[in-house]
Amino acid sequence: MRPAHKVEGMTDQPQHPEGDIPGKPTAASRTTLSHIMTGSDTNLLGTVHGGVIMKLVDDAAGAVAGRHSGGPAVTASMDEMVFLEPVRVGDLVHVKAQVNWTGRSSMEVGVRVLAERWNESTPATQVGSAYLVFAAVDADGKPRRVPPVVPETERDRRRYQEAQIRRTHRLARRRAIKELRDKRAAEGLDTEG
Repeated sequence: MRPAHKVEGMTDQPQHPEGDIPGKPTAASRTTLSHIMTGSDTNLLGTVHGGVIMKLVDDAAGAVAGRHSGGPAVTASMDEMVFLEPVRVGDLVHVKAQVNWTGRSSMEVGVRVLAERWNESTPATQVGSAYLVFAAVDADGKPRRVPPVVPETERDRRRYQEAQIRRTHRLARRRAIKELRDKRAAEGLDTEG
């Protein structure tokens, strides 16, 4: 068995003892998807519908998760989808995604959304961001192990550490909600889902 991967300032990310899956560098699965926004993508205000952007985000993140894990991966959650600027018809949207953190069978994928006018040479502007959690699954839909992500740069290491914080908060939130629901159910309150 290989020793656990260790990066200064990070907790150990163990290699997988049941099969020793080697780690993959962040750049191995990093992906950019680009799409020109058209009139069919608009909402009632005449700007691009947030759901269209969310689909592009999910598509890019899914590609990254599948590439990193070497097979199918399904969206488990989307956190912190932030829209910073409206996207307009004629914008060339670039959705940049990378694996920030990996667990046993899950991966956090960070996504940045940038937009630029299709016919101008001005720099792209960040218009959104999101964090998604994907679970790698086998042919039967059961969780399967993923390779550890190996952060390569200081920015990658920062993203890894931030992803660990988001995971801790996500799990604590779920636990607190479950405890509250269990307590209310025990008191005979909120018996409907």
